[in-house]
Amino acid sequence: MKLNLQKPLVIFDLETTGLDIVKERVIQLSYIKVYPDGREERGNEIINPEKPIPDEVVALTGISNEDVKGKPTFKQLASKICEVFTGADIAGYNSNHFDVPLLAEEFLRAGIDFDFSKCRLIDAQTIYHKMERRNLAAAYKFYCGRKMEDDFEAHRADQDTEATYRVLMGELDCYTEEHQREIGEDPTERTLPNDMQALADFSKVNDNVDFAGRIVWAEVNGQRTEVFNFGKHKGLPVAQVLRMDPGYYSWILGGDFTYNTKQVLTRIRLREAQK
Repeated sequence: MKLNLQKPLVIFDLETTGLDIVKERVIQLSYIKVYPDGREERGNEIINPEKPIPDEVVALTGISNEDVKGKPTFKQLASKICEVFTGADIAGYNSNHFDVPLLAEEFLRAGIDFDFSKCRLIDAQTIYHKMERRNLAAAYKFYCGRKMEDDFEAHRADQDTEATYRVLMGELDCYTEEHQREIGEDPTERTLPNDMQALADFSKVNDNVDFAGRIVWAEVNGQRTEVFNFGKHKGLPVAQVLRMDPGYYSWILGGDFTYNTKQVLTRIRLREAQK
């Protein structure tokens, strides 16, 4: 099935030095950029994380410290990567929980204030888990009819990106009204529209404003607004806290919070100052 796109869609995957969004760094970034006219552009970068790659990550990904020696750092590639993602929607596998938040941190460390709120974020894993509830290899077998190990080398970003792209296409093929009728299912319960906004909405699993969930959306006095989701001001509107306790902003900026949390809070503060 051809993707129904109004603007480009970037399907991407990261390999990293670990799983801590604040502390870890990217060692490989791979993407497929699909344009509304059907054109596909692929990219794959091995990146110097400027820190040792743990042995367990080397064993898992096959990317060693020798492999990244002399390779560009993320900061050196940041403008190029930003250009790929700018103006596009973003898709991945477990991307809303890990890859996008970590990419946001890398952009901010490189001095690039990339606004992910302007992108529709589509997570093929969330779609899969809501529909079938398994992992990428099982998703590939289920939607593509083949074993992933027969087609790809495990735990490489470029390989996982290709697999994720095929899974997303397979999901859209599987959950058409026509196919659901063919297999005897009720099409009103198990269909997915070929529409990036609908897929982004379906990929959401929480109401986080920042990726770490320190600030969330909530109904306050009948209006949807940003509220703190931790600490002494939990449940209070961010705008209200910034007015009554301005030092809280400085405390967060100086604290051990993600760059993305600080970025989101700063945007709210600037917005409120302009009112």
